[in-house]
Amino acid sequence: MLTRPLTRPSLLSAAEHGNILVPARAGYLAGVSPHYDEVFHDVAQRTEHIGSLGKTDIAALVVWKRLSAQTRWVTELMSLPDTQVRAVTERAVTAVRDHTVPRSEAARTGRGIIWELPGFRTGDALASAILTAAAPHRMAVYDRRVQHALDTLGLTLTPTPGRYGRYLQLLDDLIEHGAAHAAGWTARDIDTALYWTGANPHLTATA
Repeated sequence: MLTRPLTRPSLLSAAEHGNILVPARAGYLAGVSPHYDEVFHDVAQRTEHIGSLGKTDIAALVVWKRLSAQTRWVTELMSLPDTQVRAVTERAVTAVRDHTVPRSEAARTGRGIIWELPGFRTGDALASAILTAAAPHRMAVYDRRVQHALDTLGLTLTPTPGRYGRYLQLLDDLIEHGAAHAAGWTARDIDTALYWTGANPHLTATA
């Protein structure tokens, strides 16, 4: 039986969340080049047709997330046969697209599968990018700026195992309780608003 993750009550109300997230989302759309996410969309479209991600796709997302490729895990990953990488990511793609389970459970399962690849056993930034490329209308990207925004909003997300699943549950809570103040917002819409909030801390002071 699934249990709802425990979080401390938010320091801000749902209305106050919306007062921060709505302009943050607008700021993201205005402040980020409309071409920046082309790499992400290209990978997502290929994943939609193929059902898995290969080393080329992962390398593209490393650049998109502005992560360093000068690390040992990259060498270990690139040393694996692409067929092995695709076998793992295919299972993860299937998991996050499984609409028979709650979004948070699908996220947790997909994250657990991606864990099998080098470089994905700690941190959720790149793993979340891969899972979001696999299900862009269902999953969301996580990084340190998002974490900072969640802390600012008074929403607890600890680094203990299962963080990505708990993160998706938090986004579901924000959507369910109307914090986004906008019909049709996806988890990805909220993650970009959180990203912009975390990158621009003055937004919370002026909200």
